[in-house]
Amino acid sequence: MLESATRGQREPKYWALKQHLLDLLETMPPGSPIPTERALATEFAVSRTTVRQALADLTAEGRLHRVQGKGTFAAEPKLAQRLQLSSYTEDMRAKGREPSSRLLEVEELTAEPELAKLLGVRNGAKVLRMRRLRLADGEPMALETTHLPLGRFRGLRKHVSAGGSLYAVLREHYGVEMDSAEETIETALAGPQEADLLGADVGTPMLLLSRHSFAADGKPVEFVRSIYRGDRYKFVTTLSRP
Repeated sequence: MLESATRGQREPKYWALKQHLLDLLETMPPGSPIPTERALATEFAVSRTTVRQALADLTAEGRLHRVQGKGTFAAEPKLAQRLQLSSYTEDMRAKGREPSSRLLEVEELTAEPELAKLLGVRNGAKVLRMRRLRLADGEPMALETTHLPLGRFRGLRKHVSAGGSLYAVLREHYGVEMDSAEETIETALAGPQEADLLGADVGTPMLLLSRHSFAADGKPVEFVRSIYRGDRYKFVTTLSRP
């Protein structure tokens, strides 16, 4: 009964319009303007509300890019990033993009039990937290919050405040090479602060990554939470059978 009832349901008007626009986008180079809401509503005999719903879906999926006061355009392809234990700086340069970071906050705090366990330190030990806005060719891509044990990396605050790659600082000043990490990926919606920093709308789908990294000696080095724009970023990995 459920199967036949599902088959019999009418396709929503916004969905049909969305599929047409997807076909249209396949033939358009990035940056090309798409027809106005009024033109689309007239051509497909649907309401402006229906048009806006289709456009909102495609914008959230990263297929369209809206510019306030100018219109809606075919978006650039998403930046495909391979999942591997490398720094943001290394990743962007490998893609031919110019990486940069804006240091938003760097502070020392005392580790709560969960964070202390992740970093292999005692409760209340000093931890360095840094928040950075990550950019590629000047375009905001991610908001990253990193925690590191200060007892192991004395003077680190001075080095990270100078900018540059954190992994390079750990390698050059502390002799630490990253060896392995556990990473989880979840979805989230942009809140007001994330949206403002990343140049997105509130409620834009985001990719939330948590990385727990270890050095060759098995000791934990960092715990990082990163929020990436879901409309501009996608992750790629290679799978093998166990």
